Amino acid sequence: MAGNPSAINVNDPGLITLVNKLQDVFTTVGVQNPIDLPQIAVVGSQSSGKSSVLENIVGRDFLPRGSGIVTRRPLILQLINRPSSKPQSNGVTEESPKTTANENNSDEWGEFLHIPGQKFHDFSKIRDEIVRETESKTGRNAGISPAPINLRIYSPNVLTLTLVDLPGLTKVPVGDQPRDIERQIKEMVLKQITKPNAIILAVTAANTDLANSDGLMLAREVDPEGQRTIGVLTKVDLMDEGTDVVDILAGRIIPLRLGYVPVVNRGQRDIENKKAIHFALEHEKQFFENHKAYRNKAAYCGTPYLARKLNLILMMHIKQTLPDIKARIASSLQKYQQELSQLGDSLLGNNSSSIILQMITEFSREYRGVLDGNNQELSATELSGGARISFVYHELYANGIKAVDPFDQVKDVDIRTVLHNSAGSSPALFVGTTAFEVVVKQQIKRLEDPSLKCVSLVYDELIRILGQLLAKPAFRRYPGLKEKLHQVVVAFFKKAMDPTNKLVRDLVAMESVYINTGHPDFINGSRAMAIINDRHNAAKPTQVDPKTGKPLPPAVPPRSQSPSLPVDGSQEGGGFFGSFFASKNKKKMALMEPPPPQLKASGTLSDKELQEVEVIKLLINSYFNIVRRTMIDMVPKAIMLNLVQFTKEEMQRELLENMYKTDQLDDLLKESEYTVRRRKECQQMVESLGKASEIVNTVQ
Repeated sequence: MAGNPSAINVNDPGLITLVNKLQDVFTTVGVQNPIDLPQIAVVGSQSSGKSSVLENIVGRDFLPRGSGIVTRRPLILQLINRPSSKPQSNGVTEESPKTTANENNSDEWGEFLHIPGQKFHDFSKIRDEIVRETESKTGRNAGISPAPINLRIYSPNVLTLTLVDLPGLTKVPVGDQPRDIERQIKEMVLKQITKPNAIILAVTAANTDLANSDGLMLAREVDPEGQRTIGVLTKVDLMDEGTDVVDILAGRIIPLRLGYVPVVNRGQRDIENKKAIHFALEHEKQFFENHKAYRNKAAYCGTPYLARKLNLILMMHIKQTLPDIKARIASSLQKYQQELSQLGDSLLGNNSSSIILQMITEFSREYRGVLDGNNQELSATELSGGARISFVYHELYANGIKAVDPFDQVKDVDIRTVLHNSAGSSPALFVGTTAFEVVVKQQIKRLEDPSLKCVSLVYDELIRILGQLLAKPAFRRYPGLKEKLHQVVVAFFKKAMDPTNKLVRDLVAMESVYINTGHPDFINGSRAMAIINDRHNAAKPTQVDPKTGKPLPPAVPPRSQSPSLPVDGSQEGGGFFGSFFASKNKKKMALMEPPPPQLKASGTLSDKELQEVEVIKLLINSYFNIVRRTMIDMVPKAIMLNLVQFTKEEMQRELLENMYKTDQLDDLLKESEYTVRRRKECQQMVESLGKASEIVNTVQ
């Protein structure tokens, strides 16, 4: 409670008036205040005496009374000191007006910002208007609303001051209050006091434990060091005999940098009996001057001292934050002016055709730029545009083609079956090329699906580019134009897909219809057979002449030697029908029953069949690799020719042909509701911030 109260300057309301004007600028225009203005937010529980403190500061009964939540919307209370029309010698004093609660005074009145120009000299009518305006937003139930009510009170008996009265904190819903009323009120209060420029006026009843004060607990959440919180202790006169708040005032319980101020309010019976506030203030003064614990510091107690202290705190706070407020107003003004410029003028006049032409030209240019990597908005964090299409070609498609295994669906027994079928009625003397071509053509056709998938992926990337270009503000402004352009471009892409898919199918068909065994990279049949023979001979031990030690030539069976038939009717060495005939006895074999409807390989591969199959597989693998390389090279070229390059070159012509029609221009350029609403908001913001800039620039 240190400090000389007489040193507090109460005659310099200019800075507070400045902030009031800034507050009014935004509220009058009806926009959300983008600037965190200095203000004093009043917080406390429902029973802490917040309303009585505010009424004592004003010196008038004007706040709604009742049970439950009375303050259901923030009340921005602007107190404005004005000279009295009656001659007085001392100017502003600590004395309250000597008028009764119901008496009108021409020097005092209230004004609501939502009813400009109407003066309320009867303060009971102010209470009625607060109730009416509250119910207009929240209804008659116990709901709350964050929309503030702005009330100015002009009087020679107040100090220029701005306070924000917030709903009283509660814990248990009562009556028809919402079940989550505690959370709703807490969120509303926190929204106000979290702002760095807010001074927190925490009201606490002195006859309760300070550690359990709802107002102080909430203030400590956002101001743990107590740097911008001032405490008000109410109901000091109701404390038990022999107890006082001296330790609290000295900062020994919960210290606050701005300290505490004890006050004495009217009791509930005084309010019901309509006891005039000036009598209550006189009683408060006598209480502190005569109380043994407070008499030495009575000058630092009571409502008049609280009002002067708040006035000084608010002025000093405004003075400190004014440079930052100027900078914020300037930056916000620049931001909204820039957005307003992007939204453009709402009056199109006869410029419809030129605007459509300009947007079509700009879209086509940006589309080409994104594909070529010449756009102005190159990302440093992710691939975009043409780079993503390149990724589809060289990563997704190339690896997808390489992953196709020609032998994952064709087994060795299948190749043996094809070899037998291709030989016809006579067993083949050499490995047949027909079997090779049949199998390799089947595998080449498998490349069609991943190739068409590549076309689909590139189409998806073009649609992605379209979405990015249409997300720009210019198209958000005209939803009709955006929808039409999207429709035309998608149809254009789909139209280009048909020849692209046909060309890709033709590439696969070209490879499968003609097997070029003369390709320089293809391993020929004789070389393949030599490789397989080397593999098999390398596995056999080399016969050596015991006399000379030289390798012996491979033994050749005599021409007259023929394999003999086993006597039990089975076929040694397996063979194609090995297991089929192995199950037959001689009697059944002698009957020569007709072959079954389906003849499939049932025996294991003989050495000869095994070598033949390996030769075929070697040829298939060699040629399939050639085709894979060709497809990896040619399919992207086909897609670029018929889809990407075609749409890039023909985009502007397509758009002009389908969109540049005089009977549709006005419909295409009809602005969205968002654009109209946002332009109005930006215009209001620019207007408000411009006025705010003029106001703050008048202060040096």
